[in-house]
Amino acid sequence: MHRTPTRRRRLLATALLATAALVAACSGPPRGGSDTATVELSPGTPPAKGELDSFSWALYAEPPTLDYTAAFDYPQNTVLSNVCESLMRWTPQLTLAPGLAEKASSPDPTTWVYDLRSGVRFHDGSVMTADDVVYSLGRQTNPDNAAAWAQVFQNVDTITKTGPLQVTVKLKQPDSQFPQYMATAAGVVAAKAGVEAAGRDYGTSGGLDCTGPFKLGAWNKGQSIELQRFDGYWGAKAKSAKVVFNFLTDPSARTNALLSGEVDGGYLIPTESYERLRRSGVGTLYFGEGLSTVNVNVTNLQGPLGDVRVRRALSLALDRSGFVRTGLGGAGTVTGSLTTRAAWAGAPEHVRSDAFTHLTPTAQDIDQAKALVQEAGATGRTLTIATSTIGQDVALLATAVQAAGAKIGLDVRLKTIAPNAFTSLFTDPKAREGLDMFPETYYDSITDPLDLLANFKTGAYQNFGGYSDPAYDELVDHAIAATDSTERAVVEAKLQRTASEQLLWIPVAEWPTAVFLGKRITGAPTTISYLYHPWAADVGAAR
Repeated sequence: MHRTPTRRRRLLATALLATAALVAACSGPPRGGSDTATVELSPGTPPAKGELDSFSWALYAEPPTLDYTAAFDYPQNTVLSNVCESLMRWTPQLTLAPGLAEKASSPDPTTWVYDLRSGVRFHDGSVMTADDVVYSLGRQTNPDNAAAWAQVFQNVDTITKTGPLQVTVKLKQPDSQFPQYMATAAGVVAAKAGVEAAGRDYGTSGGLDCTGPFKLGAWNKGQSIELQRFDGYWGAKAKSAKVVFNFLTDPSARTNALLSGEVDGGYLIPTESYERLRRSGVGTLYFGEGLSTVNVNVTNLQGPLGDVRVRRALSLALDRSGFVRTGLGGAGTVTGSLTTRAAWAGAPEHVRSDAFTHLTPTAQDIDQAKALVQEAGATGRTLTIATSTIGQDVALLATAVQAAGAKIGLDVRLKTIAPNAFTSLFTDPKAREGLDMFPETYYDSITDPLDLLANFKTGAYQNFGGYSDPAYDELVDHAIAATDSTERAVVEAKLQRTASEQLLWIPVAEWPTAVFLGKRITGAPTTISYLYHPWAADVGAAR
């Protein structure tokens, strides 16, 4: 999964944003300089010049569900962002803007009031009310739903209707992260009646009863999902009457479909195809701020990787530069940080410097790595890493880890996971059984390094290895509660150092977002915003 690792938000023109923390988190990520990848980043693609009857889009895997409570990976969110909308909105510039709530205000540190737009219609024709918002957010907190976004609501005390078009969220304690996450799938609003009528089938069959510029059309299992323009949309009408998402799990098949015009465009372009697409003459390959880092996710701390010396040894033996050249097609930068530099855009310079000092070494040192393995008594031990044909970035990182292990006395074995099943590694503990690690491209869902660093708190959703440290937990709680942005950044820098010292995941590279557009379409954003922004509504005719 990806998380364009960071973004900042601009102030809501109509919202009373009461805390300085949120204000600091609202500026866009830095441009240029050493923060960028080795390719030129584009702020966007040319605006559309006209409407389309339809366009087609490549997806590397079929979403297992479109239930917003489980929308935690690329395939789901790439589709869902055009159908379901949230209280707030993430713009293509990676800033925060009003969404279904036209105003957000915080009268005190533990209260958020959302004033809703009037006259917004769901795809079934009914009008959105505060009851729908209370119900939709409530689904995220219901343990029976096992929501991927439940952690966002950990400090929520009550969600209540305080007017026909007003919802008030009371927090147990100040939470600097909660209002930011209301622009993600955590803040999606769906029609209460429609969700209840669908029951357990919600998200897998029938409509989604949301408010977006497109409504769910035909879902041909194993082949494609069709979206149809929603003529009752409250905002600007989508430029295309229809969007068809084709499931193309084989990277070569995706590339060939883009080259032949079988599909008009796609995100998450196979890295091995960058140059071929660049030179094809049939379209344009763009890169944008991805807020993403490529890492080795350590999922088992009970075996050899439970010893930090073994984790350090693997890190020291890993050829990061070689992986960036081959696995990322040269479009990335080697890093020893789990968080991207853009994630720290709101922090003072001295804090940013502190956060990126004395991090995980990125240069290979085989001799030191061998010594660490021997010191840990792990020579000859077996480790298993997941691999997949989902993309060269995944397959070659797994191979690079295997090669690193072989050089230092570890027996690293590969376990192949089908592309459609890869997303299960994030949602199903059974899918991770027998694994010690897997390649993960992590994208931040908010412009705050805590989005990633909070994953190592005891019991956190992505704390697959079961890491537990009361001192780390206390720092996470401190950062969450800190309404002053500088105070929060100082604490986050301490978390960054701990995560680096303990190598809770092994950082490899920063990676920009890639999007390819055939000659007949334009208008898609280049940034990671597409995961939560109704991007397809802006795609139209290039001529």
